[in-house]
Amino acid sequence: MRVPRWGIRAVLVAVPAAGVPPLAAAPPASAANCPTLDTRLAWYGDNRQKLQDFINATGSCAHPDAHPLALFDWDNTLVKNDVGDAMMSWLLRNSRILQPAGKKWTSTSRYLTSDAATALSKACGDATAAGSPLPTATDTGCADEILSVYDEHTTTGGKAAFAGFDHRRINPAYAWGAQLLAGYTAEEVKAFAGEARAESLAASPSDSAQAIRTVWVRYYEHMRDLVGTLQKAGFDTRVVSASPEPVVQVWAEGLGFAADKVIGVRNKTENGKLTAHLADCGGAEADSVITYIDGKRCFVNQEILGIKGQAAFQEAPEAKRQAFAAGDSTTDVTFVGDATGIRLVINRQAPELMCHAYANEDGKWLVNPMFIDPLPARPCPYPCSTTAYTASDGTAGPVHDDSGHVIPDQVDAVH
Repeated sequence: MRVPRWGIRAVLVAVPAAGVPPLAAAPPASAANCPTLDTRLAWYGDNRQKLQDFINATGSCAHPDAHPLALFDWDNTLVKNDVGDAMMSWLLRNSRILQPAGKKWTSTSRYLTSDAATALSKACGDATAAGSPLPTATDTGCADEILSVYDEHTTTGGKAAFAGFDHRRINPAYAWGAQLLAGYTAEEVKAFAGEARAESLAASPSDSAQAIRTVWVRYYEHMRDLVGTLQKAGFDTRVVSASPEPVVQVWAEGLGFAADKVIGVRNKTENGKLTAHLADCGGAEADSVITYIDGKRCFVNQEILGIKGQAAFQEAPEAKRQAFAAGDSTTDVTFVGDATGIRLVINRQAPELMCHAYANEDGKWLVNPMFIDPLPARPCPYPCSTTAYTASDGTAGPVHDDSGHVIPDQVDAVH
């Protein structure tokens, strides 16, 4: 999903405007009547045919009473670019971020460093009452400091903004994007997201010239077609995203996802308003897990498969897991790898994910270039055997396959 990020300042060039049966050949008579992917939309290599064969064999054509689970990341998987970034940009440009409780920035995240809290307090001041909007539309110093912490994970002075977190359960900057919505109702946030969505869909790459720009976003037509075809074939399709949940719900409506089919970064509520505290998962410490790497598995297992407690962090039994999953970044590697049928990867050159996808140990991984502005080939192989894996403490190491073997370095072959 979101690593590496297209930051709000990034310049874009570009563009045209629970359990599943074993994968087997679908009966010829039913295959002819299966929902079909649009043949006018070109996929890489034979990916479209492999997806179609999977749909025919796993969906309602072959198994009328089955509703296999299909899970999608959102940002840069179903759309080009990042709707969490688009929301942050809109909030800053419209002065919608509220002065934190007690005017203490540490109240917004348990992982915010003292350096970051000090920098934010200095930049944004204490003239604004707690719970009132900070004037970020005109106060560029405050806006730039918030943006730096969110987008660069450092202060404008180069100091680390977050520390002390499990790197496989939470990205504290992604969480912070939701935590800064504290003080609003979910419906108010959805209204903001609707305005940001309209701006992003109307924007063009030239808008990147703004200091805090309108983030250009487009739905991928190939993925719109895939989602619709899976839905017609009886799949239970859902979104699992590391962007704020109310924001993703607004965007996901455009692809036919009901609000209850979306899991994003979830804020706890108090008196009907969002707080800076996060939904719990897997019995972990408060505010320490979001839909990020192993946290995505936790929320899938807990909220969809009904697995509670610490077991939610473990791979679910095969018969309960998703049949299909799609993602684009290391954020997605665990929940995509848990899929029992097809694992679709949009190539944004996220090392750990691409190591698994290219190694393709069991033949269930499909790699496709981005549908808009695909990246050129990575000049060097992915360092799978040495540093492509990020451990819980943030240290780098080798990527292991499901059998525990180190994956050899992989060449970037699909672009």
